[in-house]
Amino acid sequence: MSTTVFLTGLGMGLSLIVAIGAQNAFVLRQGLRGEHVLAVSLACAVSDAILIVVGVTSFGRIASLLPWADPAMRIGGAAFLVWYGAKSMTSAIRSTSTLTVQGARRDKQLLPILLTCLGLTWLNPHVYLDTVVLLGSISTQFPGQQSAFAAGAVMGSFLFFFGLGYGAALLRPIFANPVAWRILEAVIAFVMWAIAIKLILGT
Repeated sequence: MSTTVFLTGLGMGLSLIVAIGAQNAFVLRQGLRGEHVLAVSLACAVSDAILIVVGVTSFGRIASLLPWADPAMRIGGAAFLVWYGAKSMTSAIRSTSTLTVQGARRDKQLLPILLTCLGLTWLNPHVYLDTVVLLGSISTQFPGQQSAFAAGAVMGSFLFFFGLGYGAALLRPIFANPVAWRILEAVIAFVMWAIAIKLILGT
């Protein structure tokens, strides 16, 4: 397994998943409450792992059957990343909001919490674009090393979700500050643009 490709997959996976969204907010909220953190973190990480593996294994097959699919998806993915980066940069410049974790209904039953978590994961169209399409497309740049790339991306998901869930108590004072979110959004913007450039140059 190539360490470089593994680290690339790890970095790409973390870059895509760290964006502020409903799923991450839910994991953080559960971590702050200390309610079913293991189940929630595991559900998110395993769901991501399944989608990443599908993307890495299936995207190449689709591209081989449909030669135009690879460049089309690269260009489409790059366009999305440029837009996503612009959105993040706009948020970094203008937003004054923070991630709200107070005031939500406290439900300590595992099943409702798990169903909500899975709904936020599998019913979110962006998760398919991030994992199946974008990571699947990027993995084609590493022929013969896709498994290393996928392993890195999967590791990124596990590290992020478990780190977010169990590290929520430490993160709370940091992300209560809107400046912290703005800095994070700016970093995400530059990362997204960098990936977009790489996709375009690889076509």
